[in-house]
Amino acid sequence: MRQMYSGILKGKSVALLKGGPGKEREVSLRSGTAVAKALQICGAKVHEIDVTSPDFDLPDDTELAFNIIHGTFGEDGQIQEILSQRGIAYTGEGINGSRAAFDKIRTKECFDRAGVPTSTWHSIRVGQSPRMAPPYVVKAPQQGSSVGVHIVRKPESLAAALEDCFKYGDEVLVEAFFSGRELTVGILGNAALPVVEIVPKDGFYDYDNKYTSGASEYFVPAPLSSELALRIQETALAAHHALDLEVYSRVDILLAPDGSMSVLEINTIPGMTELSLLPKAAAVAGLDYPSLCEEIAGLSMAKKQR
Repeated sequence: MRQMYSGILKGKSVALLKGGPGKEREVSLRSGTAVAKALQICGAKVHEIDVTSPDFDLPDDTELAFNIIHGTFGEDGQIQEILSQRGIAYTGEGINGSRAAFDKIRTKECFDRAGVPTSTWHSIRVGQSPRMAPPYVVKAPQQGSSVGVHIVRKPESLAAALEDCFKYGDEVLVEAFFSGRELTVGILGNAALPVVEIVPKDGFYDYDNKYTSGASEYFVPAPLSSELALRIQETALAAHHALDLEVYSRVDILLAPDGSMSVLEINTIPGMTELSLLPKAAAVAGLDYPSLCEEIAGLSMAKKQR
């Protein structure tokens, strides 16, 4: 496992942006604690900034903002636009890529244009009903960590599911239910990391199963043939490129018994907690946690220079 750091962060003043005003604030704070330690190991001068509103302050000597705010505000293009206007280099995708990946409806449109395999879908607004028979999934299109996601198996459960989804906006994604193994693939630049399989002990991989220790099992690499694993990695890369992403992401995929796939979504600021999947995959690929953080910083700075 790589533990020799390149030195690109040595002496650099890095503002670590964590927290945020969204539903995933607590997860972001946990990610931020781990990333701060890693950046210090890589030699950076780290300033931890708990962001609670758009008018956050940064140290005058900030050379790089390391954004670890998951979900609303951190992952949807808002903080990217603020940092761009201030002329501050930041980690992760730019404004447009962040917006496209965070909005599940825009993501689906990009997948369809690029021929990326994904479940049949449509969107509805308040007062409209799904145009497909159960089972299907209804999703709030601009939330992360499976917030506002419901599997509707019977018509009588639809009303409560839609009531929850419409709390987060005036449009809801309706997606045909796709039964399969839950997989995720981390992307660093143009390289796909080993496939991870997620096996929740109860239900599907929702918020509680993601962030409760022991609620899910993880297999890294996933028990797959080398040919199938490669095909899944290629599909993940195609999804990443369909949104014109350049830095890093984590692509969530369902794999059916017949080998068909449905790409669910792309996370452009994936979790970096002790339970998170991107660090697990990076470790199997030979990157320890500080090296992963350094790689994200390096790819981001190279994108800024381009």
